[in-house]
Parts: sequence; structure tokens; C-alpha cells
Amino acid sequence: MIVKNPLDLMLDAKNGNYAIGAFNVNNMEITQAIVAAHAAKNAPLILQLSNGARKYARTEMLIDIIRSMERQYPNLPIIVHQDHGDSLETCASAIEAGFNSVMIDASALPFAENIEKTKEVVDFAHSKNVIVEGELGTLGGIEEHVVVDEKDARLTDPEEAVEFVAKTGIDTLACAIGTSHGAYKFSGGCNVDVPRVEKLSQVIPNTPLVMHGSSSVPQQYVEIVNQFGGDLTGAKGVDEETISAAVDFGVAKVNIDTDLRLVMTAVIRKVFMENPKEFDPRKYLGPARDEIQKMVEHKIDVLRSGGKIRS
Repeated sequence: MIVKNPLDLMLDAKNGNYAIGAFNVNNMEITQAIVAAHAAKNAPLILQLSNGARKYARTEMLIDIIRSMERQYPNLPIIVHQDHGDSLETCASAIEAGFNSVMIDASALPFAENIEKTKEVVDFAHSKNVIVEGELGTLGGIEEHVVVDEKDARLTDPEEAVEFVAKTGIDTLACAIGTSHGAYKFSGGCNVDVPRVEKLSQVIPNTPLVMHGSSSVPQQYVEIVNQFGGDLTGAKGVDEETISAAVDFGVAKVNIDTDLRLVMTAVIRKVFMENPKEFDPRKYLGPARDEIQKMVEHKIDVLRSGGKIRS
């Protein structure tokens, strides 16, 4: 079920010392795998649609797939979230389509303009009983239309966060803590500022925090991609131990997209190389779907959200 009270789920996670996985969906197989994994683990979930996904598959098609999954798993609480909305118009169209959560990403703007643009979306969304995620600070890396050079990345300032939450009325805050989008997050070790998460949780204690760019880029899948003709040399993600530590200090939503793409690509490459005569999409999309479900179930364990669905 697409829940009517998504903020309650977020606050339950924050107060219950676990996080809800927010997984990006682009097609039927990815959606099936994510939902089936959460049903198997009895875990609440967030299905995210980016602007790119909405253009690629059409918003209506993806919502219809999600509605179909709702009917299959009627007791599974689902938040449907607009990821990196870039304008009021984008967020409004998501709300009209049936989303119950939207993100307005005005983080590249000056602080005052970020507040103004974010509050505009909050005022509209709250009038429709939809929650809003804002972003303060900027992550490096690449995610569709969001491109930020590492030198321009800026971590979230706790003092600014207090003012930002108070003036915008956002429900959740995406904070920049050293992660980045894409498969190449770090050139060296994992440099996530967990103490900054702790500080943010202290100064805005009633606001669930969101961790973007949180794929761990599992090396076993990187190796499969490279073994079967790909080139992901140097791809590196966030240590899962670091993600767990951030959850300890108030992160209630953890965004994962790259890992889904990585697993699907690894499985399909392997099938094509080992069975060059294969041309039935079911014979490579099916195994990819099964492996994504396996990976998502592992992520649920990392986030400690299994068994957290209210009876």
C-alpha cells in the first residue's frame, strides 16, 4: 500500500535506530525485485523515481507497475518519492501522479534562494498531504542531470541546517556528509563525515536525515562486469559499516541506485558472454531480477529495517 502517513514511517525509523532503503526504479524487473525483497524481509520501503526514469518509462507506466505490486503485497507500506525534483512544476506533477513524497533539490543555489525555492514546494506539497525532502550542502559526482565536480562539493553546515529546517518547514533533510553520486565515489578510502551526522541529529532532532550517494558498489559485481567485457576500473562505494554508523546517528533514509544498475549489468554481461546465442530477454532479465532481490535483501540487513512493519 502507498501509505498516507509517510512521515510516520520516517520518524519510526529515526527513533527506532534503523533506516528505510530508498531504491530507484526504472523498469518492471527492478521494481519487482525491490518490492519482493522487502516483502520477504517484512521491511517498509521507498521507491524513488528520478526525472530520468519518469521520462524513460513514463510516469504513468511506473506508477501502474507500483500499483500492481501494491495489489500483490497489500500489507507492505510503500513511500513513492520524487528523487531530485528540480522545480515546483516537477514536484507538483509527481504529486498529481500519486507520489506521497517529493524532494526539491535547490542545493546548488545560494542559501537564501534554496530556502525560498524549498519553502515554495513545501507550502504546496503540505496542502496536498505530501511530505518534502530538502537538501543543504552539495554532493559530488554524477546522477543524471545532477553533476557536481568534487571541488565544488560542500558539506552541510549544522548551524545552517537549523535555520534551513525552521524557515522551510521541510520534513526530511538530505545532508552532504562526504558521499557522492555514481560508481566512483572515492579515489582513496571512504571519507564520510559520520561525526557531522551526529551533530546534525543533535541540532535538528525532530528531522529525519537522508543519506544520498549511498551505494557500496560491491566489488564482486564490479569484478563480474570487468571479467565479461566491461570497464569499471577503480569503481568504489561507501563502506557498509559507515552506512550503519550513520544510521546510528539519525539517518532514516538511505538512497541506493548505482548498486541496482551494477548488479543488473553484471548478470546480463555474464549471460551474454557465456551464452552468446541467447536472445530471449526473459533469460537475462529474469536472472538479473533475482540477483537484485538478493542484493536488496542484504541492504535491508545493513539498514536494520527487516521486521519493522507495524502489525
